[in-house]
Amino acid sequence: MKLSRPIAHLFLFLVALIYGANYTIAKEVLDNNYIPPSAFILMRVGFAASLFFIFSNRLQTKKIDKQDWPKLIISGLFGAAINMLLFFYGLKHTTPIHAALIMTTTPILVLVIALVLGKEILSLRKLIGILLGMSGAILIITNGQQIEFSGGTVNGDLMVFINAVSYGIYLILVKDLLVKYHPLTVIKWVFLFGFIFVIPFGVPPFLEIAWETFTPKIWWATGYVLLFTTFFAYLLNVSALRVISASTVSFYIYLQPVLATIIAMLLKRDTLESTDVLFFMMIFIGVFLVSKTSNNVTNKD
Repeated sequence: MKLSRPIAHLFLFLVALIYGANYTIAKEVLDNNYIPPSAFILMRVGFAASLFFIFSNRLQTKKIDKQDWPKLIISGLFGAAINMLLFFYGLKHTTPIHAALIMTTTPILVLVIALVLGKEILSLRKLIGILLGMSGAILIITNGQQIEFSGGTVNGDLMVFINAVSYGIYLILVKDLLVKYHPLTVIKWVFLFGFIFVIPFGVPPFLEIAWETFTPKIWWATGYVLLFTTFFAYLLNVSALRVISASTVSFYIYLQPVLATIIAMLLKRDTLESTDVLFFMMIFIGVFLVSKTSNNVTNKD
C-alpha cells in the first residue's frame, strides 16, 4: 500500500523531532569519551541492520535486480558509512551550534545534486521556500550570538559539511531504488553494506569500550541513538521518500532547531521570545512552499 503524502510529511516531522534531540544526546556520550565515534557508528549500523533484516524477513519482497546492486552498495557507503562517521567525528571536534549551522546547507546541496542529475525541476516557489526556511533556521540557531568559525573547530566543521554532502548524495541515490522496492528491502541492504564499510574503523575502538563506566544516563543516551536516531529515523525517512522528493525530505532539517527550542521550553530550560515566533513562521511558510511544489511536480518526485 502506497503511503499518503500527509502521513509521509508526519513521518518527516517525527524524524526532525528525533534528530533535533540527537545533537545534545549524542554529544553527551561522545564528549565524555564513553564510546569513540567510529565504535558508536559500528554499533548504530550493526544494530539497525539487524533490526531491518528481522522485520524484512516477515515480508514478501521483490528480488533485487543485478543492475541495482551497485546502487545499493554506493548508498550504503554514502548513507550509512561516510555520513555517519564524519558527522560523529565532526561533532566531537566542533560545537553543536556549528554542526547545526553547517547542516542547514543540506537541502541546498540536495537540490543542486538533483538538478544536475535531472531528478527535479527548479521552481521559484521551491527556491523561495528553501531560502526562507534556511534563514529562519540560521536565525534560531544563532539566536543573536556572534558565531566565529575558528581554527580550533575547522576540522570538525569540514567533516560535518562532507557529511551533509554525503547524505545529499544518499537521498538522491536511494530515491530511485525506493521506486522499485519496498523500503525495508532497500534499507536492510543499505545498512548491511554500510556495516561492512564501517568494520575496519569501528572494531578496534569498540573492543576498548569500558562498559563498566557507563552511568544509567549514558545507557539511555546510547539506546536513544541506536533505536531512534538510527533505526526509526532511517525507516521513516525512506518510507517518506517513496512519495516525496529528496529535496523536500532534506528540507525538514530546518524544523530541528524549532523542535529543539520547543522541547527546551517544555522542560523549562528556555523561554519563547517574540523574535522566535517570527523565525518559526519563516520555517513553517518555507515548509508549506516546498511541500506544495513537491505535490505539483509529480513527474520528478
